[in-house]
Amino acid sequence: MTARKTERFAFPGSQGDLAGILELPAAHPHRGVAVFAHCFACGRQSLAATRVARYLAERGFAVLRFDFAGVGESEGEFGETGLLGNADDIVSAIEALAQRGLQCNMLIGHSYGGAAAIAVTSRLPQVEHLVTIGAPFEVDHVLDTIGADRTELAETGRTTVTLLGRETVITDAFVKQASNAEQATRLATLKARLLVMHAREDNVVAYEQGERLFVATGAEKDFVTLRDADHLLGAPGASVQVAESIDHWFSRTNSHLPAGKRPLPGTVRVATSTGNFVQDVQSQSHDWIADEPIHVGGDDQGPTPYDHLLAALGTCTSMTLMIYARRKGIPLERVEIELEHGREHAADCAQCPDMNAGVQIDVLDRSIRLHGPIDDGQRADLMRIADRCPVHRTLENHIEIKTTAF
Repeated sequence: MTARKTERFAFPGSQGDLAGILELPAAHPHRGVAVFAHCFACGRQSLAATRVARYLAERGFAVLRFDFAGVGESEGEFGETGLLGNADDIVSAIEALAQRGLQCNMLIGHSYGGAAAIAVTSRLPQVEHLVTIGAPFEVDHVLDTIGADRTELAETGRTTVTLLGRETVITDAFVKQASNAEQATRLATLKARLLVMHAREDNVVAYEQGERLFVATGAEKDFVTLRDADHLLGAPGASVQVAESIDHWFSRTNSHLPAGKRPLPGTVRVATSTGNFVQDVQSQSHDWIADEPIHVGGDDQGPTPYDHLLAALGTCTSMTLMIYARRKGIPLERVEIELEHGREHAADCAQCPDMNAGVQIDVLDRSIRLHGPIDDGQRADLMRIADRCPVHRTLENHIEIKTTAF
């Protein structure tokens, strides 16, 4: 994790000044810049907004959490804004960040804030990543959630509800903006990558709402079922579960370069990122992070270089075994491999009789567990094949590393 700093961040909105909190990672450059849109009956100080924003800031993201117009310390009348008014507030937030030199590329919307984020994303081509947490597919769902009197609304054009401990007037203009049909169209034409997160135990916005939202989306998308979480993310560990999912999803889907400028097939690109050791790693179709653990001065944002080395051998071994078993009709169901890197003196190495006993050598210990109804002969055959995986052969071969500047 990296250190973070918190600062108040006020900016102009359509109904007056909006109050926000900007969570910033201490290191530069930032991995991403996000705006967090709070739930309908919440605010920028909600547990969900605060904990998720701070977690992400500690992992290299700049995150702005702010109060919609008429909520908390923001000016205006919330009951007169509606879905599109909230969307306008998000635009104002992104414009204010841009003036600060922070280009927002991710929106995170909690509950009705997620609906507002969906409504505005098409207006923001710079936003490539959209995250919804407990968001409804049917945007008029919020009227029942807050206990709005639909009959009074129909007869008088207004009704009063209590939000955040104060009475708020909801007008028919607010209701007209909650169009389910228009929201469905926005989802079908969505361009940004979407991550939908919903708690199965959500008793405010039903899990089925999240499923329908996911199905209606035409963009690249992922779905995460939140375990042991409630709608407001107040359950122990719920906010961390959400933030970790966002962090991992962003790392996996974020493309720092256009498709035509990504690494060529069979090549990998590594570039310095945030913190002391964090590295952005790219292949032609994947992005991930390498780092060092905290006890050696890293931020523990990703696997270490030696973790990658061990993973290369382990994954190649497992793939090779499964391929061989399928070809030979061996009923191998699953492979588990544990690996460890260490150093020992050549004198302790039974396979190194020709080496000076005082020399230290690198040793990769690999333990393999084979699952399935296989007999002793098949097991011995598979263990023999394990030594023939391509990465194993590469590591045991003479390796020449050619270094050039570019």
